[in-house]
Amino acid sequence: MAKHIRVGITQGDINGIGYEIILKTLEDTRMLELCTPVVYGSAKIASFYRKLLEMPQIPFTQIDSADQIQAPANYIINVVGEDVRPEPGVPSKSAGEAALAALERAVADLKEEKIDILVTAPINKQTIHGEGFDFPGHTEYLQATAGEGEAMMIMASEVMRVALATIHVPVQDIPSLLTTESITEKICSLAEAVKSDFGVVKPRIAVLALNPHAGDGGVIGTEEQEVIIPAINAAKNKKVQVYGPYPADGFFGSENYTRFDAILAMYHDQGLVPFKALVGDQGVNVTAGLPFVRTSPDHGTAFDIAGKGVADPESFRRAIYMGIDIWRNRRNHAEMTANPLRKQYFDRSKDNVVLDLTKD
Repeated sequence: MAKHIRVGITQGDINGIGYEIILKTLEDTRMLELCTPVVYGSAKIASFYRKLLEMPQIPFTQIDSADQIQAPANYIINVVGEDVRPEPGVPSKSAGEAALAALERAVADLKEEKIDILVTAPINKQTIHGEGFDFPGHTEYLQATAGEGEAMMIMASEVMRVALATIHVPVQDIPSLLTTESITEKICSLAEAVKSDFGVVKPRIAVLALNPHAGDGGVIGTEEQEVIIPAINAAKNKKVQVYGPYPADGFFGSENYTRFDAILAMYHDQGLVPFKALVGDQGVNVTAGLPFVRTSPDHGTAFDIAGKGVADPESFRRAIYMGIDIWRNRRNHAEMTANPLRKQYFDRSKDNVVLDLTKD
């Protein structure tokens, strides 16, 4: 019997659209045919939003620990106090603390393999920031808590996959953070992630330039000649199929992105602006390179529409689907690359004798 995948879902910011997209996703009972959802949050707050949005009753089984997960059902683990009250559309410190409580509990269970996949609803980086969360975002937090691996943000869809050489950093700091070594590592990590997480055997990687017109041979900037091209060549020497650097405007404007399995952008907006413009609500944020699977929708808390019933759950729904696919792909990849066949040959001078060359 196939394993029923346990999908841990963090509530995100309780004053944003997190509960709306979670409830809209789980009201489709077919989700239970694919996985066992486990919401880290508050049954009381979930009920508040269900009533506010006039949604049908969604049966949740309240449990105290992920150890109590049994038959496929919608589970919820209460991680916030009864006195915490949602205020749709209003950023608050209590909402940030509630988001962090859900994240910490879910990550602890993920690391102990009590759940298989982590799907995070959006957080507000300002309200969650504090003593327990001194990070620019989920990706950096997960990197710090994983204990192994190197986190990479990949925005993925059926149209394109975009990874970032730098993530949540000020624009003025980007050139100093880009080195030949770091870009080479990102290219190789991206290629490996596309193999293991998305099942592409020989991925083609495109690298974007930093400067307009790829620096115009050094007239506009020298990072391409001095940093990016050497990194591309170094990755090629490691047998990665990588091409570039491409000027970003022409690359996306000419639909050149359709020729590649993944794209490495030099900074956040260079990759994510065209991705979101072209993909819309079909995108998913994937954290690659860590020993566990984490996905999230490609949007934020959307305080301006919180509690109004108009939030689109499509990206969140796809985050669950993609998380399941990645979980399966990683296991298939691990099976295919582990324990390679022992080197053998037939001695034709003897009767069908197989010699094992791996033994002394």
